[in-house]
Amino acid sequence: MRGLAILLALLLATPAYAHKSSDSYLTLRLDGTRLEGRWDIALRDLDAAIGLDDDGDGRLTWDELRARHDAIARYALARLQLDTPGGRCTLVAGPQRLDQHTDGVYTVLPLAGLCPATVRLTVNYRLFADVDAQHRGLLRIGAGADTVSAILGGEQPVQTVALEEANQGGQFLAYVRHGVDHIWHGYDHLLFLISLLLPAVLVWRDGRWHQAAGFGAAAVDVARTVTAFTLAHSLTLALAALGMLTPPSRWVEAAIAASVVIAALNNVWPLVQGRRWVAALLFGLVHGFGFAGVLGGLGLPSDALAVSLLGFNAGVELGQLAVVAVVLPIAFAARATFVYRRVLLPGASLVIAVVACAWLGARVFDWPLAGA
Repeated sequence: MRGLAILLALLLATPAYAHKSSDSYLTLRLDGTRLEGRWDIALRDLDAAIGLDDDGDGRLTWDELRARHDAIARYALARLQLDTPGGRCTLVAGPQRLDQHTDGVYTVLPLAGLCPATVRLTVNYRLFADVDAQHRGLLRIGAGADTVSAILGGEQPVQTVALEEANQGGQFLAYVRHGVDHIWHGYDHLLFLISLLLPAVLVWRDGRWHQAAGFGAAAVDVARTVTAFTLAHSLTLALAALGMLTPPSRWVEAAIAASVVIAALNNVWPLVQGRRWVAALLFGLVHGFGFAGVLGGLGLPSDALAVSLLGFNAGVELGQLAVVAVVLPIAFAARATFVYRRVLLPGASLVIAVVACAWLGARVFDWPLAGA
């Protein structure tokens, strides 16, 4: 009981964070000693780091951005270092422009430079490292017919990529790690999953919750629920990442918040009884579009996209299974207590619903809630 309460407290202690993580998209190409590319960085992240809204009215204008172009380039390039066995690469940024990604407006830094002739490149990436430990840079680098992708930042700010040994296994594992990281830092996904897990050890009968007969019944219910959620979000993740179906990110994120509200309130006033897997299936379709946002913006070629898609989805599943492995045994051990059935389950569910309502308002009405 204490372990479950601590876990919920840790998750609910960060209510301002929503699903979309902070990412930038770095695309490079080596042609002999010549290096070219582009770097897409979210304006919201730059504004938080160096301040772009000079008049403080909450709206960024082109004049404000143009006045800060040099500052943006200096800030970004100071946090990116490219080295080869033959020496360091030079890198300069050209005139910036804007691009619309699924999660907002990004500035685009055109990059050009020179590198000693090599196909092995060490990338030192520390963008926003001092203000956002969760930020990641998604790298695509090509030379000739070879293309390699990597995820930079966090615990791996420095990585060496070898284009002559384009290793799909290494790329797969990198995206597995990113999938795990994404689900563990996607608090709306976690709270949705926990909202489905909390009543899995109980049965609704005669207008109240009763303890489930045994662990086997609870495990089967969880297996159905998690499997339905997995199948659903895997489908829409693939459709969105492949560009076949891409609904607006703002409405996807709002729908994800709404799904958390509904799942949590269903624990207090059960309308869906014994068929939580149906809710997991339906809402999983929406969550899959949320998972896809990080992959769709990278613009990987089809072969690399397949590897990254499989790896990222596998990482999401591993992250979910880790949550189930922690929450389910604790909940089962506490299921027979009055505190769990009458205090913790409804109380935690109501708190989750309130937090998710705040996310929903921020995403629909642009309320100033950090991270939403």
